[in-house]
Amino acid sequence: MKDALVDLGYAFGWRAVRAVPGGVASGVFRAGAGLVARRGGAGARQLRANLGRLFEHGGARVTAEELDAATAAGLRSYARYWCEAFRLPGMDPGALHAAVDPAVAGVAHLETALARGRGVIAALTHSGNWDVAGVWLVRALAERGEPASLVTVAERLRPDSLYNRFVAYRESLGFEVLAVDGGARMVATLAARLRQNRVVCLVADRELGGGGIEVDLCGEPARLPAGPAQLARHTGAALLPFGCWFTPTGWGLRFHPPVEVPHAVAARKADQVTTQAMADAFALDLTEHPTDWHMLQPVWSADRAVR
Repeated sequence: MKDALVDLGYAFGWRAVRAVPGGVASGVFRAGAGLVARRGGAGARQLRANLGRLFEHGGARVTAEELDAATAAGLRSYARYWCEAFRLPGMDPGALHAAVDPAVAGVAHLETALARGRGVIAALTHSGNWDVAGVWLVRALAERGEPASLVTVAERLRPDSLYNRFVAYRESLGFEVLAVDGGARMVATLAARLRQNRVVCLVADRELGGGGIEVDLCGEPARLPAGPAQLARHTGAALLPFGCWFTPTGWGLRFHPPVEVPHAVAARKADQVTTQAMADAFALDLTEHPTDWHMLQPVWSADRAVR
């Protein structure tokens, strides 16, 4: 019964939020974020702890009141993501593309990687609106004459009807979606797409399976997924950390330089070095745009141990 109500709520959201003016929808979501901030539940508390680590790593000394304000801002940013997610299928792609900051840094890294012909792994964090980043990328690929789609994976949600709804939503944006629990078949499909010189987008700032690779993230141990590094090592694809954040009227994007994958060391060591370099690029984006990181779950090893 609970699963059915959750699915019904998302279905209603996708229809209702698109039916009202954008300003009204945005105001409702901001009000909801304010309520969550005032209630201070587990998610809000974890976001506050995560932000505290980012500020400390960046050298900022913040008071408890400033951290509370940053947490409220982070929850408003997360609410903006969901408001946009519900409205995105009905948005004009041209207007959306125009609202991305034209100064997208590092596009040359993407172009160089595609010219090599071995595919691109774009590794992201849960920041800004990663769906918008994907829509921008699909259009950018089409303008280059590349296959106008990208490949990504999705956590299998419950109930299945809700998972299918999210898959249909992302497919409508031009994404090919694979289930993250697809095992060897999923990995083989990702490798095949990279060999076709496709772009694979992987959100890689949180390890879900309890394994992963330990890295230093903003000065403390954390575990990140091994998948991006392993795919890059097996296929020769370029691994490009890809940052995204909100601007007042749109979105900002940045491609980092490709991560070098060492080949003269053991596979496990190569994956650790590669994942650490990816984490270092993530840290730059997170410390520059901390309140656009929508991480309401534990990431650092100390927090995961407590959880």
